[in-house]
Amino acid sequence: MAEGKKTRTTVVIYGQQYTISGTETTEHMMQVATIVDEKMRQISSVNPNLHSDKLAVLTAVNAVHDYIKLQEQYDELEKEFKRLRD
Repeated sequence: MAEGKKTRTTVVIYGQQYTISGTETTEHMMQVATIVDEKMRQISSVNPNLHSDKLAVLTAVNAVHDYIKLQEQYDELEKEFKRLRD
C-alpha cells in the first residue's frame, strides 16, 4: 500500500459495525477486527454478564498483555542471536 494513503474498511466486531481507516491493507484491517472480535467473544463466554464497555477494556488489556509478552520474547531472541553471532 502506498505510504500515507488511507483505506477505509467496514468491519463487524462483537455485533457492531465499524468503519476503520488506516494505511494497512484491507485484509490486514479485517484480520485485526477478526482477532478483536474473537477475543471479545472468548472473554464474554467466561463472563457473559460483562457490559460491552468493560468487555472492550478487558479485551484491550489482554491484547496489550499479549503484545508485551511477544516483545519480551523478541528481545530475548535478539539477545540470543547477538550472543551467538559474537
